Amino acid sequence: MKSNHKDQSSTSFFSFKVYTLIALFVASTLFSEKAFAINLIETYREALQNDSKYASARAEFTAGQEKRIQGRALLLPVISITGKNMLANTDYSSENTSIDGIKTSDGKYALQLTQPLFRWENWQRYELGKLQTLVSEARFRQAQLDLIGRVAQAYFDVLHAQDSLEAARANTVAFNNQLRFATSNLEAGTNTITDNEEAQARHSLALADEFAAESDLEIKRSALQQIIGHEPDALSPLNKEVQLTAPEPADIKEWVNAAEKNNYGVVAAQVEQEIAKRSISLNRAGHLPTVDLVATVSRSMSSAVPVQNLSGYQENSRSIAIQLNVPLFSGFAVTSKVREAIALEDKAANDVESTKRNAALQARQAFLGISRSLAQTSSYTAAKIASQSAVESTRMGYHAGVRIITDLLNAQQQLYVTQQQLSRVRYDIILHGLRLKWAAGSLKEEDLVRVNGLLR
Repeated sequence: MKSNHKDQSSTSFFSFKVYTLIALFVASTLFSEKAFAINLIETYREALQNDSKYASARAEFTAGQEKRIQGRALLLPVISITGKNMLANTDYSSENTSIDGIKTSDGKYALQLTQPLFRWENWQRYELGKLQTLVSEARFRQAQLDLIGRVAQAYFDVLHAQDSLEAARANTVAFNNQLRFATSNLEAGTNTITDNEEAQARHSLALADEFAAESDLEIKRSALQQIIGHEPDALSPLNKEVQLTAPEPADIKEWVNAAEKNNYGVVAAQVEQEIAKRSISLNRAGHLPTVDLVATVSRSMSSAVPVQNLSGYQENSRSIAIQLNVPLFSGFAVTSKVREAIALEDKAANDVESTKRNAALQARQAFLGISRSLAQTSSYTAAKIASQSAVESTRMGYHAGVRIITDLLNAQQQLYVTQQQLSRVRYDIILHGLRLKWAAGSLKEEDLVRVNGLLR
């Protein structure tokens, strides 16, 4: 008896140690996941450093800043130095004399300054350089907003995929339990083979949904990885208790008007239209004369190694002139370029109108998307509660023999679908809010900070 009691104590102690180690392992795993979980702002910071599309836009912006300087350079004087030095060895001979090996050195050096006085083409290129700089700024700002939107989209796509996988796994477990119960009843003779096959089919479909959810999660994580440059860690989830609200102002017309005026795509298109107008004047400059101020300082030198008292000389000169150039004929090239520029200006005007309409459409879609998703959230929340009650009541009715297994399977499937839809519309409200501000040109990093405050 003592030996048995001792064995039981040893077994209990061993079991206690095992359970303790398991508990510690689980706790450490949860702590590690929490410690390495990153939120939306941290993900955005990594995207700023590692996203190749944003890096490309930043480099293009840096290059665009040089256009203003390049245009201004055409209005400033050009200073150049030219020089030439020639060495020669000459032999002279005649009937009476012969001179061998006369070495001469001739050199000419000039310092020239050219200051444009009237060059309409240069002035237009200077104005074009300033406009091209503005375009690069608008495009870069648009790339910044695009990055915010892409990070948020990829982040919440991963969260939704995780929610879908969690729901799919819970659905698989529920259908598996129902299959086991149906099989047990079939063996006991209280169930039909049809009920058992129906439960088996639903369980197989649930497994297929789970595999699809796992694959979708990997795809969504890969999309986020492409933006931040490495495999993402665990992400902070959305707080389930947070209350999502409608945008302010609540008037869709105000958002549409803002999109037509302030959208950075519209701004860039408007500046590009102005560039097209300037290009017409630039090409017409090919018919206009040019006037330059040209100042030159030069020195010419010549020397020789004397054989018969030969010597060298040096000449210095200074000049200043007004240089006029009048184009007369260029094979109709200037006229052709003007016609081309007029057509491109017409294209730019249509591009502006198209960009405005697109921005307005995006604002409308985002605004209505928020309104629709808010209404759906209320409906799906109520539907989820009702579906959970329906599953429980149907299960009790099935065990009591007043409901068939198909009713129970349908109720469980409805709960699964409702959970997925509720998860999706909550994320859609947030994403539509960011898209609305993106369309209106008012999206800022502070908006991402506010969204980040909705996470756990």
